[in-house]
Amino acid sequence: MEILVIVAVPDDGLRRIAAVDPSLHVIDARGWFDVELRETWPAWTVQRYVGERSAPATAREERDRVLASAEIILGGFPFPLDLRARAPRMRWFHQLPAGASNLLRGDLWGSDVVVTTSRGHGNTRPMAEYVLANFFYFARGIHHAARDRQRRRFDHRTYRPLLLQGKTVCVVGAGGIGQEVGRLCAGAGMRVIGTRRRAAAESALPAGFSRLEPPERLHDLLPESDAVAVCCQWTPETTKLIGAAAFAAMKPNTMLVNVARGEIIDEEALIETLAAGKLRGVALDVYVGEFEHEPDRRLWEDERVIITPHVSGGTDVRQHRGIDLFCENLRAYLHRQPLVNVVDWTEGY
Repeated sequence: MEILVIVAVPDDGLRRIAAVDPSLHVIDARGWFDVELRETWPAWTVQRYVGERSAPATAREERDRVLASAEIILGGFPFPLDLRARAPRMRWFHQLPAGASNLLRGDLWGSDVVVTTSRGHGNTRPMAEYVLANFFYFARGIHHAARDRQRRRFDHRTYRPLLLQGKTVCVVGAGGIGQEVGRLCAGAGMRVIGTRRRAAAESALPAGFSRLEPPERLHDLLPESDAVAVCCQWTPETTKLIGAAAFAAMKPNTMLVNVARGEIIDEEALIETLAAGKLRGVALDVYVGEFEHEPDRRLWEDERVIITPHVSGGTDVRQHRGIDLFCENLRAYLHRQPLVNVVDWTEGY
């Protein structure tokens, strides 16, 4: 059985995959498809995710040959957009990143191929630290320091520091990332509430959470929340989930952090809410169209808004467990057992 690896994983990852079963033939195609990615993906995406890394020179015929023979493909982002058409024997594709929405551009979406993701197995702790760091940043009013430095004049009255202890945070999407956010915020003394598609009973709440509601109850939670962390998957149902109605439900001085996908926030409604002076601060690790262009200037130039280039999962200590999950699923696949994290095309993740 041939496994084609087209994502940049460490050599150790390849060895671990091959060690799952002696019958496996692992083909190392790391970097082979970079030339295609540069031709088919927006320049902004290529610059961010491919860059100038060196890659082995391969002919199109050779790439087509390995795709045509592979039953399993391990990929990442970006990826060849026509994988399904060129890999007729492919039965399973595992995407190393967590977000299924990454696959919307290609012909895998909605196909007959079983697709799994690393949802819940990524760098969840670093992302949770990013969320809490920005809550502290805005709560202490530190964002005003950059303005004061630029003006070379202090305006101490604008800082209005808040104590996070005892404040309420609403975690939108209490999955793998959201649960880690909840644990960390609870450790800082915050009250944690949130939403989850399959809300748990009170006796089975994730660590740190005092309340979980289904997504349709989000607007009931926002009026009691001092901070909001967006951690859910991007699906048709969550597109512009944080829109005019959600902002209207928020209390004044709310802090908002998004580590999910930009499309979950209605940016026009966000800009209007900022203009009304309702939000204390906004941190966006993602924004609408981030794979194609720079952020909206109206957001980027607002001193109450911090925008980072999708780096909340970055860390000096690698904690991503996508290869672990892939190997577990590989054993299950070989024994014809159900796989974990299979994408449901109707739900969008």
